[in-house]
Amino acid sequence: MGRLSENLRSGYTTGACATAAAKGALLTLIYQQAFDDVSIRLPQGQVVKFPLHTCSFTPDEGRSSVIKDAGDDPDVTDKAEICARVLWNPTPGITFRRGPGVGLVTKLGLPIPPGEPAINPVPRRMIAETLQQVLDEAGWPPAGMAVEIAVPGGEEMARKTFNPRLGIVGGISILGTTGIVTPYSTAAWLASVVQSIDVAAAQGCRHLVLTVGARGERIARQLFDLPDDAFIQIGPFFADALRHCGQAGIDKVNLVSMIGKLAKFAAGNESVHSTTSAQDFTFLARIAQECGAGDDLLAHIYAANTAQEVAERIAAAGLQPFFSCLCQKAWMFARSLAGEALVVEILLTGVTSEILGRYP
Repeated sequence: MGRLSENLRSGYTTGACATAAAKGALLTLIYQQAFDDVSIRLPQGQVVKFPLHTCSFTPDEGRSSVIKDAGDDPDVTDKAEICARVLWNPTPGITFRRGPGVGLVTKLGLPIPPGEPAINPVPRRMIAETLQQVLDEAGWPPAGMAVEIAVPGGEEMARKTFNPRLGIVGGISILGTTGIVTPYSTAAWLASVVQSIDVAAAQGCRHLVLTVGARGERIARQLFDLPDDAFIQIGPFFADALRHCGQAGIDKVNLVSMIGKLAKFAAGNESVHSTTSAQDFTFLARIAQECGAGDDLLAHIYAANTAQEVAERIAAAGLQPFFSCLCQKAWMFARSLAGEALVVEILLTGVTSEILGRYP
């Protein structure tokens, strides 16, 4: 792939690699010879060439693999070997099988039903269309095929992903909607958050607790007696998560956050990622002033380096209403995003897991 404007190299998804590996496997099965590389067409029309890491055949099956190149993205599957095995099948069409290292879907709410390999719809379509093209070009009669995808070491890789929380067991998912990995893109992260909400809804959870990460979740689990699926780590995607909760039929959400992220959200930032939003100390000072802060405290807030420093100054001054007011402003923004049908409660926690404020 070429260099991006940030001088970072893009790469390819597991779905694109699985498609290339499957094509290599079918070619070697049909022609009974090894191939060095294959070209596939990505969903947006680009034709790209993949070198084949392995390629072998017998009269009954073909095998091929591709080493995933994620470019400069810190992807847990970078350099993973994506393997495909293709064999003729009496069942018409393509049947997907999971080999070692590919996850098994066990819960409702995902785009693939329980009991199926965790190979998402777009990669399935890419593989099916690519293999059909191979048959057509070879003049091969209509044939049923079994396609097995495997990823050596995939079960260990999956522990570093959202898969265990989504009910995908035993390995990674074969993913990708464009075939291309954009370095440091948050698309896959956000997709996992959305899928977590869908899974919770499919399990019958109507009350969810949204936290930024693992630390927030540990605090939240002490406050709410709810099923495991009800606790969703949303990262910086406050607005997207709340919107999707409203769309997914969730009745109530508790948003639990420390002041650094919550203050950004309360100020009107849909994403609270450090690269997309900055702390607005003027906004925090205005809330403090509304709650009765004096000039000295306001000067400290304007000069603060972090929202946590502001919280410590506020607490030392005994200005407790500030925290409830901040929660109220976050609640108002949340309601504007998710709609009035979704009941939202905001909880602001401190560094020692105490509740500093809540609204309503």
